[in-house]
Order: sequence, then structure tokens, then C-alpha cells
Amino acid sequence: MPTLYEPAQFGKIEVKNRIFLAPLTRNRSKPDFSPSDLAPEYYSQRASGGLLITEASQISPEGIGYINTPGIYNEAQVAGWKKVTDAVHAKGGKIFIQLWHVGRISHTSLLPNGQAPLAPSALRAKSQTFVGDAGMVDVSEPKAMSLEDIARTIADYKHAAECAKKAGFDGVEIHAANGYLIDQFLMDGSNQRTDQYGGPIENRFRFLREVLNMVLSVWDAGEVGIRLSPTGKFNDMSDTKRLSTFSYVVEQLNAFNLAYLHFVETFPGMQNTDEEQNIIEALIKKWTGFYIANGGYEKENAESAIISGKADAIAFGRSFLANPDLPKRLELGVALNDPDQSTFYGGGAEGYTDYPTWDQKKAA
Repeated sequence: MPTLYEPAQFGKIEVKNRIFLAPLTRNRSKPDFSPSDLAPEYYSQRASGGLLITEASQISPEGIGYINTPGIYNEAQVAGWKKVTDAVHAKGGKIFIQLWHVGRISHTSLLPNGQAPLAPSALRAKSQTFVGDAGMVDVSEPKAMSLEDIARTIADYKHAAECAKKAGFDGVEIHAANGYLIDQFLMDGSNQRTDQYGGPIENRFRFLREVLNMVLSVWDAGEVGIRLSPTGKFNDMSDTKRLSTFSYVVEQLNAFNLAYLHFVETFPGMQNTDEEQNIIEALIKKWTGFYIANGGYEKENAESAIISGKADAIAFGRSFLANPDLPKRLELGVALNDPDQSTFYGGGAEGYTDYPTWDQKKAA
């Protein structure tokens, strides 16, 4: 079996190792929602990873849910991301952008003309978002999307996919996890529609199917991945039949021959119940392609997951945030920098581009 440190191929992409950068929201974008001027340095510092997956990036002005998060829908954003992809490629790295629409996890103060967030159904989530001076606030009551809203949003995914190609990315990851718009369509706790996008899972999957078809009209299937959180409760998510719901989703996704499937297996500070762990394991077995595991992985269990064949790659979040040379550190078995949670969201270079590499620490 391969090891964590050996090359891999998924879809059309060849990578030098199986240590991937998970998508990490950092809230450092410019006022026009283009990436920070520090973003090229931040991502290229981590180019030794097999694949870098960017922070979630909204596909349209309607898709935003948090302040200072980048977008991928206009020329300024394309130009900003092009600096990032050029910097990563100059160091021999590969990078995908994560396409994002938050759905109901937003606030009217963040949205165009103070409009209500869009969602499958007009069900307000028991969740909060950060809006600036007012701090954390309850998310706003959403508007149930009309068929016209749905069609426009699906077209926005296509436009964002086109912008991602212009920006020089190697591929895109569709964010269908963590209680955001696509996840809201999939789970019956947030989707109570009675039309062709609601009811049985065959209908609730329709939105994701149509998004995929639009993205695949721009990108080859071997350049498109997808992220799911089948057991996730973040952002007030629930489903009455998680195993059957996501079994259907995974079985349908198999037919698309995507580059990879990426699961959020656990959330920071949380541990799966036996039932949740059984669901994750059952769904992995149903997937026929390249699988990226994420959540609670450190050196030992990451190496074990690859050697045992449970996963084909591991996406690291906080440890990669704090260790720009994480692949080298893991392979050498040396100490890791501790992440500074106070600098996770917003700010400048501190806690973003100033974490030392192992070589720098040795030299000091």
C-alpha cells in the first residue's frame, strides 16, 4: 500500500504526496472580496502539500455569510487569485478553489440591498455569524428560493467555475458540507420544499446534480472534487435518515467520475458517536473513487489511514495552518508549531504568514 508521503493521482491531477491543505476560512479578504495581498505568500508557503484547497470563496454577492471572505465572481477577484495560483505553481504546488454559497447562514447586513438570505425553505437556523462591529449575531430569517432563484444560483456556480479557470486554478472543490446551501438542500431538517427540489432524497439531490452539471460544463470531471459532512450538525443541520440520505448521494456521485470525494469526518473538539462513525465507514465503502479524509488526523492515524487503504489522502487544517512545512515535519517526526486560535480570523501577517518552518526554528 502507498504511504502518506508518496505521490498520488486523482482524476487528471498528479500530486507529490497525500498531505493536503484543508479549506480554512481566514477572513482576510480586501473590501472588494478579492484575496489579501498576503494570500500568495500564505498559500505558496504551503506548496509542499500534495494539494492546497483554498478557503471557501463565495460564488456571488448573494453567497456571502461572513465578513472579509473572498469571492470568485468578478475580474478583481480573478486577478487576486491569479497571483495566488502563480505563486503556488512557481513552487511546484497544485491548488483547487472551494466554491461556496452559504445559503441561510448569513445576515441581511452582509447581503446586497439588505436582502434576506436564500435557502431551500424559510427556516431560520439556530446559528450565528460575524458581521463586524456588532460582533456575533443571529443569522437572519431566510427566503425560500423560487425556481428563478434556484436557476440563477446554479448559473452563478457556472460563472464562478469559469472565473476559477481564468484565475489559473488546477481544479475546483464544490462545498456541499457544513450546513451551507447545498447541504441545506440535501438534508430534510432544512429542506421542507414540496416541489421538484424537496421531499424524497431523489428530489433533494436535484440541486446538487444541477450544480455539478453546470460546473462540469466548464471543468473536466477529473478536475472537480466535492466536500460533504454526512454526520455534521454544524449550523443547525439535521436529517432523519442520514445513512440512507448520504448513501444515495454517494452512489449518485460515483457516476460523475469526479476527481475526489472529501469528507468532514469530525469537527474540531468533537468526537463521533459509534453510530456516526459507522455511517462514515459505510459511506466510504460505497465510494469508488479517490477519497480524502479530514477531521482529527495527526501523524500516526493519518499514516495508518493511508496504509490501511481507508483513505487516499488526508486534509489537514489547523496543523497545516500553523506549520507551512507540514509534510516535512510529519515525515521527519519533529515537533509542530501550536496554532494560535486568536489569529485564525481576520488580521494581517500575525498567525497567517509568520509561522516558522522547521529549518527556521533549527537555525534560530
